[in-house]
Amino acid sequence: MAETRIAPRHRVMKPAKIEYGGDKIPCTVRDLSITGAAIEVSDQREIPATFTLAIPDHGLKLPCHVVWRRDFRIGVAFD
Repeated sequence: MAETRIAPRHRVMKPAKIEYGGDKIPCTVRDLSITGAAIEVSDQREIPATFTLAIPDHGLKLPCHVVWRRDFRIGVAFD
């Protein structure tokens, strides 16, 4: 199967937070590229379509939007 992504993904396991409306939900970034990420959450029911992904290890706060959802993972594209 050919890779069709714009940017290569890098597998990581970084602690992060989903931030929106004053709430901060812990999550784990499982893969990361310059265009987006796959994040793992314990419960995605409360996660909105747009939020800020904060990755403290890198000092990043990235606005993003959800492009897919599966079980305990969410794929996001950075805005």
